[in-house]
Amino acid sequence: MKLSVIVPVFNEEKTIEKIVSLIFAEKTPKEIIIVDDGSTDETFNKIKKLRASQQKIKIFRFDKNCGKGAAIRKGMKEATGDVLVIQDADLEYNPGDYSRLLEPIITGKTAVVFGSRLKNLKFKISGKDKTPLPLHYLTNRALSILTNILYGSHLSDMETCYKMMTRKVYKNLDLTSNRFEIEPEITAKILKKGFKILEIPISTKPRTYKEGKKIRAKDALRAVFALLKYKFNI
Repeated sequence: MKLSVIVPVFNEEKTIEKIVSLIFAEKTPKEIIIVDDGSTDETFNKIKKLRASQQKIKIFRFDKNCGKGAAIRKGMKEATGDVLVIQDADLEYNPGDYSRLLEPIITGKTAVVFGSRLKNLKFKISGKDKTPLPLHYLTNRALSILTNILYGSHLSDMETCYKMMTRKVYKNLDLTSNRFEIEPEITAKILKKGFKILEIPISTKPRTYKEGKKIRAKDALRAVFALLKYKFNI
C-alpha cells in the first residue's frame, strides 16, 4: 500500500524542510507531492533542494498564488497512491499520526478518516490548559454542527487538514474550490457520495497569526456558503 501525501505550500520557508523530514520519518511507503502556490520567499528554492536529494518527492509550482484549494486539487490530480492524506506545510499537524489514521482504512472499516483536533478537546478560556485560539475553536465547532445538520453526519472537526481517503474516494470528488473552502467542499462531496467519515482524535500545535497563520474570518463565511452550495446545488 502506498500513501500519497499532498502538501500545499505558500511562503513557508521556515517550516518546509522540517515538515518534509517528519513526513519521511513516518514509515508508511509514500510519495510526497508538494504544490508551491506561488511562494514569494525562499520556499520553492528549498523545495527544489529537497527534491534533488529525494526521488520520492514530486514538485509543482503555480506562477501566482491561486489558493490552497487549487494546490490540493493539483496534488490530487497527480497522486498515484492507494490512500491519500492532506498535510499542511506548517508544523501544526504531526505526520506521526498517519499510522493511526490509516489503520481503519487498512482493515476495511472505512474508506475515509478525518483526524479530529476537537473530538477530545474541552473548551477552556483560562488556566494552564486554556483552549488556544478560542474563536477558531468556536468557529470550527459551529461549522461542524452546520455540516452535521445539513448532511446527517456526526463530525466534530469538519475543517481539519487531516483528511485521509482511499483512491476510490479522492479520484471521484470532482473538486472545484480554489481557496480555504476546499475543506467543506471535500467533506460535503464525500458525504453526498454516501461515504461515512470516521474521526480519530489527534493533537495539534496551532500557530498564531504572528507566526504565519493564514486563514481569516471571511473564510468561515465562505465555508458556510460552500456547505449550503453543495447541499442545495446553489
